[in-house]
Amino acid sequence: MSDNKILLENKTNGLFVKNGVSFLLPFIMITSCFALWGFANDVTGPMVKAFSKIFRMSVTEGAMVQVAFYLGYFVMAFPAALFIQRYSFKSGVLIGLGLYALGALLFIPAKAIGVYFPFLIAYFVMTCGLSFLETSCNPFIYKMGSEETATQRLNLAQAFNPIGCLAGLYVAMEFIQAKMSPMDTATRNTLTDAQFNLLKDHDLNVLIQPYVFIGAVIVILLVLIRVTKMPNSGDTHSGKPLKQSLTELLKEKNYCEGVIAQFFYIGAQVMCWTFIIQYGTRVFMNEGMAEKAAEILSQKYNIAAMVLFTLSRFICTWFLKYVQPGRLLSILAIVGMAAVAGVIFFTNRNGIYCLVIVSGCMSLMFPTIYGIALRGLGDNVKVGGAGLIMSILGGSVFPPLQAMIIDSGIDIGGIPSTNLSYILAFGCFLVVAVYGHRAYVRHNIKQDYYD
Repeated sequence: MSDNKILLENKTNGLFVKNGVSFLLPFIMITSCFALWGFANDVTGPMVKAFSKIFRMSVTEGAMVQVAFYLGYFVMAFPAALFIQRYSFKSGVLIGLGLYALGALLFIPAKAIGVYFPFLIAYFVMTCGLSFLETSCNPFIYKMGSEETATQRLNLAQAFNPIGCLAGLYVAMEFIQAKMSPMDTATRNTLTDAQFNLLKDHDLNVLIQPYVFIGAVIVILLVLIRVTKMPNSGDTHSGKPLKQSLTELLKEKNYCEGVIAQFFYIGAQVMCWTFIIQYGTRVFMNEGMAEKAAEILSQKYNIAAMVLFTLSRFICTWFLKYVQPGRLLSILAIVGMAAVAGVIFFTNRNGIYCLVIVSGCMSLMFPTIYGIALRGLGDNVKVGGAGLIMSILGGSVFPPLQAMIIDSGIDIGGIPSTNLSYILAFGCFLVVAVYGHRAYVRHNIKQDYYD
């Protein structure tokens, strides 16, 4: 009898098994979406610098790419949650892929128009699709097994996200930055209107190609998922009114604090990855490099940061077997703060090295905050997941603030504005560290209660 009980627990509490039903194939299919939205996120970060050069804009104006990109997450998260609440996770994934593909393909007419604003619309549409995907995929993965293994499962799925990120960074470097005109910003500002338009057309032709390609890939994946039979036992059709779910969620202190922590974490992540180009370019140009060479070398460090992020994700997923998630989250946030301090105070390559180290600290954060915040929500998990996806708005709020600091040209005690701008990331990691500690304390109190 005892052996049968153990066997039953193994069947029902596995990493990809729930109530005797295997979710391995759906896990693989949905995990592929994690890589694809990683590609979108990281092929886009370097575009802040690229659009600034192409349209002869300030860093702040170029940062509107990130505003449009992450605003789509905020706007579409709750509509996506309501949609999957009524239908299914699979339907949400299909809608997300459709909008993702549409936004990517809108780069074609945006290029034909030849002005900045249509590109922002294309980014917004694309990330409305990504919002659908993340609102659907994260809780879907969460429900593909027992709640006890949910954080580990989310970290495993999210471990494939940086693989897509690496692909995006590589494509941005080799197929956009390297193929754009080598003309530097200062020379571009001296061109006549006719010369400027010829150069702009050339660079925009280069810039849109990866987006058109990924749009075609997304269409293929959409068809494959559409024709693949996927179990619906991961869905939670509670039929509960949205108002009731929100009221219940607002009473969950662990969840509400998780939404706040996710908002600040995403802000830190986007800042550290977007402005590494500006940071590195300043350092390398001070060493005597030309602007384009400095940008490409900075992107190589960005790729190194993502490699570390990827490796750290797998390592941290293993550590979660032995270390409570809240404790590990707070430790990494504190190490991240120390690395950001180096980014601020070093004015040479040591600052770049510290910025790379920050990525190793960030690898655990998104899925761990997500998993901790959703713990114990029951049939409110879909709406709760939507709130956490809405918190990605942090990626839209903080980069323009950082860009304004960079554009200000302020210099304090010999520390340039690019370095000083990372004080925002330091504050964001402080919020994450506090949340991790509070989650750890809450977990211990609960354990002590049951013991």
